[in-house]
Amino acid sequence: MELFNQLAQDNHEQIVVCSDRNSGLRAIIAIHSTTLGPALGGTRMWTYVSDDEALRDVLRLSKGMTYKNSIAGLNHGGGKAVIIGDSKKEKTELLFRAYGRFVDGLNGRYITAEDVGMDVRDMEYIRMETKYVTGVSPALGGSGDPSPVTAFGVYSAMKAAIHEITGNDSLKGKKIAVQGAGHVATYLCRYLAKEGAKLFVSDIFEEKAHALAKEVKAKYVKPDDIYDVDADVFAPCALGAILNDTTIPRLKCKVIAGGANNQLLDQDKHGLMLIQKNILYAPDYAVNCGGVMNVSAELSGYDQARVMKQAEGIYDILKRVFAMAKRENIPTYEASNRIAEERILRVGAIQRLYTGTSNLSGRLGELSAKGTA
Repeated sequence: MELFNQLAQDNHEQIVVCSDRNSGLRAIIAIHSTTLGPALGGTRMWTYVSDDEALRDVLRLSKGMTYKNSIAGLNHGGGKAVIIGDSKKEKTELLFRAYGRFVDGLNGRYITAEDVGMDVRDMEYIRMETKYVTGVSPALGGSGDPSPVTAFGVYSAMKAAIHEITGNDSLKGKKIAVQGAGHVATYLCRYLAKEGAKLFVSDIFEEKAHALAKEVKAKYVKPDDIYDVDADVFAPCALGAILNDTTIPRLKCKVIAGGANNQLLDQDKHGLMLIQKNILYAPDYAVNCGGVMNVSAELSGYDQARVMKQAEGIYDILKRVFAMAKRENIPTYEASNRIAEERILRVGAIQRLYTGTSNLSGRLGELSAKGTA
């Protein structure tokens, strides 16, 4: 019953627990909503402390994908998957092909993509077993690594947030603390460095952070010290739940805008704490939706120029969020949620109408065949 209570709490539709002894696969697929269309969201490979922690993470992430896909204007619901394991030691072709068969068994209800701990090669192994996968290499008709587009969307969102508090969206000379040195953070730092921002970089993998800092002429900061940097913008680009009781009091920034998912440990409590500190929070799933725009485009014929233009539009999405928050006197995350939920409700009503009309047409066809229509 505890499992069903967790599903009911946020109206999740389905979870699939995947286990394969031969490959060592242990994975969970969560489908939060298919109201807007097939669930689309990445697969994450991570060393969770427990199965319960993995379940909590995948449920939280899949709900986030519903909101992300909605605010991005995509015709996809929200889903996510986690593979329990060490991405540095336990990756095998057999593991990913076994996982691909579980994805294929959902017959299109869930379409997967790349996430933390995964790369293009892993997605290609999954694709050997299912067509319901995006983020594969251009040689196979895909778009490859979505990180450049995700990062460009974060960059665009950051400019919108700076404009909101200064009236000017230039990032030249702005001090920006970037937490993370992975793919998205790397591309983001390149965009920021090109505009002339002053960068501070940190990562739990210190070698990666040092290498990135050297490339973009940033200052390296120890992982736990990144919260104390006196900056215009704090950009979380690693794991989630990093805005909490411990870290928020330490922040010395004006804006939070980053590529990480689920940055607020407790949305209401910690969102309020940011307001009390007069920090403008750019809702994470609106900021980082460039990645899902990118992989979604693969399903209809990929065009990089079109996708980059779409990611640039995240600027306008954030301006709409900020305008509603100001107009309604509500937190920015609540404004973002409302915009996403309103679209789900509107499209959901059309879908219900369409289904009803389809059923009615079928019934009329039956009656006509019997000579009674």
